[in-house]
Amino acid sequence: MNQEVRQLEPSAVWNKFADLNAVPRPSKKEERVIDFMMNFGTSLGLETIKDEVGNVIIKKPGTTDMANRETIILQSHLDMVHQKNADTQFDFDTEGIKMYVDGDWVKARGTTLGADNGLGVAAIMALLESEDISHPPLEALFTIDEETGMTGAMGLQGGILEGKYLLNLDTEEDNEIAIGCAGGIDVTALGTYKKVALSKGYAAFSLLVNGLQGGHSGMDIHKGLGNANKIMNRLLYSAVFTFNAEVAEIDGGGLRNAIPRESMAKIMIGDAEIERYKAALQKQIHTIKSELEHTEPDLNIELRDAARPEEVIENNDVRRLLQSIYAAQNGVYAMSAAIPDLVETSNNVARVAVSNGEIKIGCLTRSSVDSAKMDMAHSLRSAFELAGYKVSFSGDYPGWEPKPDSEILKIVQTNYESLFSEKPDVMACHAGLECGILGQNYPETEMVSFGPTIRGAHSPDERVNISSVQKFWKFLNAVLANTP
Repeated sequence: MNQEVRQLEPSAVWNKFADLNAVPRPSKKEERVIDFMMNFGTSLGLETIKDEVGNVIIKKPGTTDMANRETIILQSHLDMVHQKNADTQFDFDTEGIKMYVDGDWVKARGTTLGADNGLGVAAIMALLESEDISHPPLEALFTIDEETGMTGAMGLQGGILEGKYLLNLDTEEDNEIAIGCAGGIDVTALGTYKKVALSKGYAAFSLLVNGLQGGHSGMDIHKGLGNANKIMNRLLYSAVFTFNAEVAEIDGGGLRNAIPRESMAKIMIGDAEIERYKAALQKQIHTIKSELEHTEPDLNIELRDAARPEEVIENNDVRRLLQSIYAAQNGVYAMSAAIPDLVETSNNVARVAVSNGEIKIGCLTRSSVDSAKMDMAHSLRSAFELAGYKVSFSGDYPGWEPKPDSEILKIVQTNYESLFSEKPDVMACHAGLECGILGQNYPETEMVSFGPTIRGAHSPDERVNISSVQKFWKFLNAVLANTP
């Protein structure tokens, strides 16, 4: 299956991507991919370093014709988001990604592909291994844990790198050059609920929301995609407040940086209300599908018979829970006044887990304005604390302030225009890139970010455009060949 990917051009990049995708590399569990990269660097006879947090740095001298040029830092992250379809049998801890070619796209079988940021890693590996590509001195920085906290970038100490320019290879449109990004913070609400015996005269059902596209909670947050947790909450709110339904458990979403695609809840409806509830539910399903028909054509909401549980969530507790999630902002909160069409502040209600007497709600708040980020976080805190939950903030990281007059941007722009006879889209993005964090310990290093076209990052629909990888590789080599 992966063999057809290895036959694509540029073969050096696709082969390294296939090698990398054979190594399990979830965030927080990067030991195997760290060893893989350490072995790769040492096998080439290059200076290879693992720092105290697990980042891998590989240094390669410039080719003879460019040995006296400025050193370039090439940076990508080793970890990938692990998401799969509910009906896909796959173990991310032991299996390599199963890839296939579909026209001009490379996709994975029911899982995330790892093009984010595996193709950046693969391109750097191809350059390190190359014997016939002219380039200046290179410092390859492979960071860990970008997707769930950016602890690799945060832990990188000053003084390890010497490069004047840094090329981050982690954006997802091949005509874009990023010069700024949003910061982020994790907001977590924890609570408990009282369990009570389920009264007689109730029938049990599983309520399921699936078929949503999901996607990157930063780059895709403006697209109006459905959030399974918010849709489920809307359904449960109606069932509880209109039909006095009981709720036993809720399990929705997953990773904070992925827009949730699926949610399941177990609800109980009084025998006398079942037919009236089912009729009202069908009307509500029709309404929600109509609202999302342009963005979520495959949305599925269904009610299934289920085994009757012995205990349910106490009525006041479930009402407070549903009201707090209803009050929590989800999606775009504010657009930038400084940069046209840029989302300034957003929130993703990423995870709702309610079972065994415990409640956990996980959000990721992003903003290119730090004060606005914290304002959004405190708004969420207020909603959840009013429900009686304990709220914590973690994983706070800064944004990356745009520097439109930087020398490296001029170099990259000039090369893009020369190669492709068009102007690139110089922009800031609503995703979290590591440049802002790296700049804290390397304030004199000038940075830009670019990469191939990737769609559906952080979801099982993730795919990368083959032609854009060819364009990206050509562009990267041109930039290296023309730095001063």
